[in-house]
Amino acid sequence: MREGLFIKKNIDKWKDYQYEPATNPDEMADQFTELVNDLGYAKTFYPHSKVTQYLNGLASRIYLGIYRNKKEAASRITGFWKTELPLVVRRHHRQILYAFIIFTLFAILAAFSAAHDETFVRGVLGDQYVDMTEDNIAHGDPFGVYKNGDQASMFLGIALNNIKVSFVVFVSGMAISLGTIIFLFSNGVMLGAFQYYFFARGLGWKSILVIWIHGTLEISSIIIAGAAGLVLGNSILFPGTNKRLYSLKQGGKDGVKMMIGLVPVFIVAAFLEGFITRYSSMPVWLSVFILAASLSFIVWYFVIYPIRLEKKMNS
Repeated sequence: MREGLFIKKNIDKWKDYQYEPATNPDEMADQFTELVNDLGYAKTFYPHSKVTQYLNGLASRIYLGIYRNKKEAASRITGFWKTELPLVVRRHHRQILYAFIIFTLFAILAAFSAAHDETFVRGVLGDQYVDMTEDNIAHGDPFGVYKNGDQASMFLGIALNNIKVSFVVFVSGMAISLGTIIFLFSNGVMLGAFQYYFFARGLGWKSILVIWIHGTLEISSIIIAGAAGLVLGNSILFPGTNKRLYSLKQGGKDGVKMMIGLVPVFIVAAFLEGFITRYSSMPVWLSVFILAASLSFIVWYFVIYPIRLEKKMNS
């Protein structure tokens, strides 16, 4: 490409970078990447040109801006959890509601199916799991499965598995949301069949007190991961007035932020499952306290706080 054509093609972009510098660190990083690419091209084909010197100076200035922003990293991390993530969650409350409805509906349908078909639970959970649980019930320890293995190994394995599953649920949204809906369906059906199994054997309340110690955070996180997948898929299906690629980019950013916000929740859920759930004979008040604290956190941080923060910032 001739130098004149190269300049003509990019001059408007460079002027925007020079006279309207980005303040958002992500945008600044994108601009720096673009300039480095242009600078590399200019150094290759026009090494002694003034345009090469110009791009070098412009890239240096943006780099210094990025370096200054690094000093604000700690405050930005705090801002992410205190402001940025809750506002993203608030922007997509509708998707969270849809994911909750889809998941809950499938769970109810699975419980209804299990009540009318004795083979349904085995078909969903597998003969090996059902036989093992039946054996545990016969020996007076229906939740013995949570007592197997080393606590630290269980914690690490469960945490990694939960994070992996949640990201699969999210990324599946790329299939125009259908992939995410399928995962919500499968997880909802498993929960419905699982919970009905214990209620049918007179262990419903006990299962809630034991299993939902970790299940409250775990299931809530899967639903929110499903919502992130719907955000990703809907950005492709419904770009609105934006270009589809730009809409996908924005939906991907919001979805990733929601997923990052879920990682600590999954880690706490894995800790509870690996270290606490095994104590199935703990006092009822302690189990209820953990359940209430977990549910209160989810409702407050992902529902109430984002609404209040939005109102505060708009007032």
